[in-house]
Amino acid sequence: MRKNGLTVTMVFLAEGANYGEGFGNVTTLKKMTRGDHQQYSYISRQAMRYNLMQQLEWDNTPVDEKSGVVQFAPSATIEDYPEVDLFGYMKTTSKDDSGKGGASTRSAVARLSNAISLEPYQGELEFLTNMGLAKRQNFGNAIAQSEIHRSLYTYTISIDLDRVGVDGDIEISQAEKAKRVNGLLDAVQYLYRDIKGRRENLAPLFVIGGNYSRKNPFFENRVSISKNNINVATLLEIMDADEDIKSSTVAGVISEIFDNDKEIKDKLGAVTVAEAFRQLKEKVDTYYGESN
Repeated sequence: MRKNGLTVTMVFLAEGANYGEGFGNVTTLKKMTRGDHQQYSYISRQAMRYNLMQQLEWDNTPVDEKSGVVQFAPSATIEDYPEVDLFGYMKTTSKDDSGKGGASTRSAVARLSNAISLEPYQGELEFLTNMGLAKRQNFGNAIAQSEIHRSLYTYTISIDLDRVGVDGDIEISQAEKAKRVNGLLDAVQYLYRDIKGRRENLAPLFVIGGNYSRKNPFFENRVSISKNNINVATLLEIMDADEDIKSSTVAGVISEIFDNDKEIKDKLGAVTVAEAFRQLKEKVDTYYGESN
């Protein structure tokens, strides 16, 4: 079976990187509540995609609102625009006399999960004023509060390698398919997010994944942290369940971040994060080379 399902789960450290609507003078983090009655902040997949498109400079796909909704323009094809190739589209055109037109859609080839904190939110608030500016002319202070949460986060990206660059009668070259997927992996490896005057580094501290014959995000919702230790036993159990998973999985870790650094390297065979991404991109090149 062809290994056409690429999935990578990552862990990174960040502080307050996605906010909701808020109320009054309080800016609230996006959060969800689990059965343990704890709240966990998250960065939405839409926010993650927005930053990826910016940093890849793929955010130039034409859009219009002729249908009454802002969406990708009918002229935007996957051949010219990697964004709609990897993340899909919906286009709506008026039907002509022959009945052609209507809505056409492409489901996402690359799918992102929300980045969910691995440590619960404890209700911290940052108190803010504009005193620095107000004192210049003896104006009154404006007061605001912002929820803050510094935590490890985890998210997963999954890519259907066999669907990249193929849409109806259009098919791009194998080299261009590999270039797009590896470009996305490069952006993930060095991802950052500008938020409230800060630039948050979303580059992974830990990564695990590979390309598999099943298109399952094997490690999504399986990574947890306890006392700054990554749950190696859970990940090993997933790998040991199937030889394809075990033989195809790559793990990478930034040294001296997690307390069980040695266990991660010894039991998961973790290399550096940079080497893990190099191996993942090599797998992509091999897949598309074999597809020629």
